[in-house]
Amino acid sequence: MSLLGSIVSKILHPFGGGDAQAKPADGTPSQADAQPSAGGSDAPASTGTASGGPVDVEEVLNGMAAKNSQSLNWRTSIVDLMKLLDLDSSLTARKQLADELHYTGDKEDSATMNVWLHKQVIKKLEENGGKVPADLKD
Repeated sequence: MSLLGSIVSKILHPFGGGDAQAKPADGTPSQADAQPSAGGSDAPASTGTASGGPVDVEEVLNGMAAKNSQSLNWRTSIVDLMKLLDLDSSLTARKQLADELHYTGDKEDSATMNVWLHKQVIKKLEENGGKVPADLKD
């Protein structure tokens, strides 16, 4: 699974429910998107909660942060967000995520890349059925 897929899966399906695969960064439909929903239409299956509503990203991440022994600022730091999700947050991993998301900037300027990555990950969470706090949207 891609890094982005892992991030989306861990946040939008923290208990393993549903087939959590993020749409590829190029916007092409994923295999999960191509499958008909339970109603028989060609619409993508819902990535919301069991009750059918969107997953509250802030609630999930705050809950994870409360249980974590480290003080992690997932709201502004891609490194902390990845650590919170127990994913590799090394520069190499972040460059891989940047490749997945088609980052065109200088990957050696990690500060700029990190800010861009965080914004893109939040955007992808929203695109995949997450309810994102207004203050994190562009």
